[in-house]
Amino acid sequence: MSTSPPPPRDPTTLRSHRWFGPDDLRSFGHRSRLKGMGLADDDYRGKPVIGILNTWSDLNTCHSHLRERAEEIKRGVWQAGGFPVEVPMMSLGEMLMKPSTMLYRNLLAMETEEVLRCHPIDAAILMGGCDKTTPALLMGAISADLPTMFFPAGPMLNARWKKETLGSGSDAWKYWAERRAGNLCDQSWCQIEDSIARSPGHCMTMGTASTMTAVAESLGMSLPGASSVPAVLSEHSRLATRYGRRIVEMGWEDLKPSRILTAASFDNAVITDLAIGGSTNAIIHIIAMARRAGVPLTLDRFDELSRLTPVVANVRPSGAKFLMEDFYNAGGLTALMKQIESLLDTNCLTVSGATLGENIAEAEVYDDDVIRSLDNPVYREGGTFVLRGNLAPHGCVVKPSAADPRLFDHTGSAVVFENYADMKARLNDEGLGITADSVIVLRSAGPLGAPGFPEWGMLPIPDRLLKAGVRDLVRISDSRMSGTSYGMCILHVSPESHLGGPLALVQTGDSIQLNVHERRLDLLVDDEELARRRAAWTPPQVYYERGYGQLFCKHVTQAHDGCDFDFLQHGQPTPEPDIF
Repeated sequence: MSTSPPPPRDPTTLRSHRWFGPDDLRSFGHRSRLKGMGLADDDYRGKPVIGILNTWSDLNTCHSHLRERAEEIKRGVWQAGGFPVEVPMMSLGEMLMKPSTMLYRNLLAMETEEVLRCHPIDAAILMGGCDKTTPALLMGAISADLPTMFFPAGPMLNARWKKETLGSGSDAWKYWAERRAGNLCDQSWCQIEDSIARSPGHCMTMGTASTMTAVAESLGMSLPGASSVPAVLSEHSRLATRYGRRIVEMGWEDLKPSRILTAASFDNAVITDLAIGGSTNAIIHIIAMARRAGVPLTLDRFDELSRLTPVVANVRPSGAKFLMEDFYNAGGLTALMKQIESLLDTNCLTVSGATLGENIAEAEVYDDDVIRSLDNPVYREGGTFVLRGNLAPHGCVVKPSAADPRLFDHTGSAVVFENYADMKARLNDEGLGITADSVIVLRSAGPLGAPGFPEWGMLPIPDRLLKAGVRDLVRISDSRMSGTSYGMCILHVSPESHLGGPLALVQTGDSIQLNVHERRLDLLVDDEELARRRAAWTPPQVYYERGYGQLFCKHVTQAHDGCDFDFLQHGQPTPEPDIF
């Protein structure tokens, strides 16, 4: 059966035509410099210019294969009649950056927005996957509002040590605790270090990286199934070339994020995050992305959806034993979204050009222990709960699916550490009297207090208790924790202690009451005493006095508002001038 050729496309409708099309001096300069690189008119004129924003770096192990993937994307762009241009971007390598990649998420978001705005780019592919990279790239692209797709780096392969399957992050915490308890020798610890990161790609647990790439797909910003493909499979290479072909079509279609991202698509992302037992960090990032898109998402909406959404992904750390390679083999994210289809708005448009419902229509589950059904979930409610109370007036979060149930309803005596250095120095001081019923409190660990909002929230358990068999305590802080972490860790307490939030007023010996099922966290100290403490409290000094750090501290919002910069969080993209 013959098909008619596609209608002719008008190159003057392309954004890049403003750089290369006019017969004037400035366009002469643009064209001549491309010719200086060996490019001819036929290479780029009248074709969509496709920006490939690559966060590859020798200091980012998760993205170590993205140089090759960029070439495979280019192949697809050329095949579809586009002109690919690769642009190196700041790389947020979670494992090698201090104090935290979260300090630089907004910097990469700003870079992404400005790179897209100032260059002759008609459409773009965002390459990344390590934790903060995904939301940063998407935040910038949402604000620039050019046709954009997110290409996920993919998880690394499952790791093995002797007879054990290792999950990056989660098992590092687990075996470090066993070593401190005296149950693991130095030789075994070194063997685990040699084994736990088996290949290129991001963490293969359902940590922040896997969570955020799944969120990107559920939002409609990635091709169906893309977030589940392990980094080193040949399918990942073929996926890259398919991305290259599709982005050229998106450039002609002018399919922008503003046409895809709606309140319904963000609900889909939240529901998917909850159903996969995703990282607590996702709350901050999804709120930040939603605000960029003009969707007023709040913690309350997360809590509403959490009460309705079961965890159906049996993947660590919320699940018992499986990792992302198992999740992929079981059908991946499209299969999971098919299982929870009744909870989703399947009419949402996606970058494939089809609706979410069309994307998942043929998806199948191949292992119903890895990807459960709604009537046989891993947990009946979502993997993340939002708590409130007089200790967290603006909310805080906990991941009960990764915590010891004995601590769900708990009242204990606080042991307070002023900052991370204080905790590191005094944690094993037996004079503190920390017991299995204590509540460890860390302050000065939030967006401003640390600064940078680092992943300090999985506070360590004293060696003495580890040796006695204790593996979980109630721990409270205004910091975050790695998505690969676990335990009864209360996080993102807002407002943070640095601003004089209630966490700043807690004293060692105070009683703190936690009730996870009732979503409550309360300091059992009377109002008169709290008022006296507040009157005696003095604001801490500013940490940064210059540069980007000062910009961050002046303009970052609190955890419940997404930690974006206040001057970027709302509003439409700045109109581009007609005169260059």
